[in-house]
Amino acid sequence: MSESFVAYDGPVIALELMPPIRDKFTIHSRAVVCQDVELKGDITIGPGTVVHPKATIFAIAGPIVIGSGCIIEEAAIIVNRHKEVMRVGDNNLFEIGCRVECPSVGNFNTISTRARIHHTVRISNYCVIGAACLVVPTDDETLDDYTSIFGPAAERRTWSGRGRIQEADLRLKHAEYLREMLPKFNRLRRGDGA
Repeated sequence: MSESFVAYDGPVIALELMPPIRDKFTIHSRAVVCQDVELKGDITIGPGTVVHPKATIFAIAGPIVIGSGCIIEEAAIIVNRHKEVMRVGDNNLFEIGCRVECPSVGNFNTISTRARIHHTVRISNYCVIGAACLVVPTDDETLDDYTSIFGPAAERRTWSGRGRIQEADLRLKHAEYLREMLPKFNRLRRGDGA
């Protein structure tokens, strides 16, 4: 049996290998993070934040800092593909199966079930991304406060802000309930503390 080899005369391509991702988890003592959450990279989770089982948080290129009082539900995926710090503000709700790759998320935002947000978007405060909405602008974009994205065509409108106090109270009650109930039925993950 003879083997034949083909010579390659093209340019030599230098591959820049990424260093291995070092895991460093800083989980506040008052945060509730279930044991079967998939964490990778440099991740800081603030006080009162609740991370459900089967959620995924990947800090691939740069660290992720999650503020206080956030709720990250099952199968939600948060990914940082930028070298800069991905900052997630306070009291955000990431519903089941959503995927968020944007470098910054403000406060009191709702990312609904199966919504996807591209890394070229920055979210301000009090924004709502509707169920299964795909937000993928070609250029970098910052959503204004009170932006609501909805429907299969990802239509936009501005919310008047009416009822935001009730929404905030409901979110706080939701987080409080989860902080009480999740530890009863799930093992928790502890970090370095803060």
